[in-house]
Amino acid sequence: MTQNELHRSVARATGEDLREICRRGFSIVDPRNIDFDPEPDNQLPQMIDWDQHDLERNVPLVAQRQDAA
Repeated sequence: MTQNELHRSVARATGEDLREICRRGFSIVDPRNIDFDPEPDNQLPQMIDWDQHDLERNVPLVAQRQDAA
């Protein structure tokens, strides 16, 4: 299958315009190439701990005195 055949097949299957399919960058991959994916799953999850975030940004506007005991 050529690159053009791939684009046409995806456009037919999805109903999208051929130019849009070309713009999105579909490509033919050798299934034996396990390192092809440009966004591998071995990255840390993209999430935020909102409780920790609030603790880090919750700072007093005026410093409080520490009385010596």
